[in-house]
Amino acid sequence: MNQLEILRFALRGLLANKMRSSLTTLGILIGVAAVIMLVAVGEGSSQSIQRNIQRLGANTLTISPQFSGGGGGGGGVRAAGGGANTGPRTQARQLSLADAKALTDKTLAPSVRSVSPVVTASSSTAAYGAASHAISQFVGTYPSYFEAVNKPVTKGTYFFNDDVLAARKVVVLGQTVVEELFGTVDPIGKQVSVSGVPFTVVGVLKEAGSTGMQDADDVAIAPLPAVQQSLSGFGSLNSIVVQASGADTTTAAQAEVTAILNQRHGIKNDNADYRILNQATLQETVSAATGTFTVLLGAVAAISLLVGGIGITNIMLVTVTERTREIGIRKAIGAPRSAILGQFLLEATLLSLVGGLSGVLVAFIGTRFTVAGIEPVLVPSSVALALGVSVGIGLFFGSYPANRAAKLRPIQALRHE
Repeated sequence: MNQLEILRFALRGLLANKMRSSLTTLGILIGVAAVIMLVAVGEGSSQSIQRNIQRLGANTLTISPQFSGGGGGGGGVRAAGGGANTGPRTQARQLSLADAKALTDKTLAPSVRSVSPVVTASSSTAAYGAASHAISQFVGTYPSYFEAVNKPVTKGTYFFNDDVLAARKVVVLGQTVVEELFGTVDPIGKQVSVSGVPFTVVGVLKEAGSTGMQDADDVAIAPLPAVQQSLSGFGSLNSIVVQASGADTTTAAQAEVTAILNQRHGIKNDNADYRILNQATLQETVSAATGTFTVLLGAVAAISLLVGGIGITNIMLVTVTERTREIGIRKAIGAPRSAILGQFLLEATLLSLVGGLSGVLVAFIGTRFTVAGIEPVLVPSSVALALGVSVGIGLFFGSYPANRAAKLRPIQALRHE
């Protein structure tokens, strides 16, 4: 008996009970689709988080003050050793403009490209005509801030060092602020009143989108002295943004910044009064975490493939029992054991293959839609793996029923009722 005849018998056996074959295929379909979809959701979530981190700049360090002696916020890379603190909780020494200027020393910090001191004004309400809007972030800083945190201007221009030196009241607005205040009106050159202080709009930031619960476009950026004079006062800095000379020098820049600040703040132990958030390190950590999360999702979904495989075993055992007399007749007229074994193995494999291909199609359609606010990203390797596993399941779980059918003795099979 040749391969074509074995295939013909296998197809006839499957088509003889379409409902049973469809139910078996459905189990594999659900399993394959679940694996591909969950991996796609995990990959989409990972890429979304990566994009949000990259918006802040891949080679930037953000320095902020913290409490020493048991304090110290999480989520960042601790400076100056950053070990567990057990001393009394005391107020940190604040970051100053002098600290920021010290970090620009190319002799002490050759890996630092730019330094941007940052102050933020709270409760800043902007108004233009009859429209008003409470700005989430009103930032005072230097021009280097735009490149460091990846905030390009899409209309107009950003401000320059001359504007900082002259403390000019000019401002660059985010898309949300522009929409709330100006609607369809071109904002360039217009004056907005921020807490009663007039600022001239010189640029509009490129749309960044939301980052979690925060609207990254609800922001206004102005020269540091102008914000200090008008809104925040000449106190301490909220943070200092340091841009390394390259992605590969971020760690070196962090070490240089740590040494300078430790010397200036008189830090000789683990009780650092500042912390450094390293975007590159954070990105690596998030990548590892989301990768583990994606693998876990795929492993959970793979359980449904196992259930589908058990379904194949049960269905094929029933099929063998129902077709015992047919098997006996075929063996009586000379069909070899290999033909019977091959037929039932082929039937199980075809069921898995059809279910797997259908699952791939369903998953492909599913990835076109947003799931829980996440855009799934189809991972080709997950498609190949899920399809390969589905075929392997057909071979593995179909082998026992196929072997049982092949071992039937012709006389016993013909006597079966």
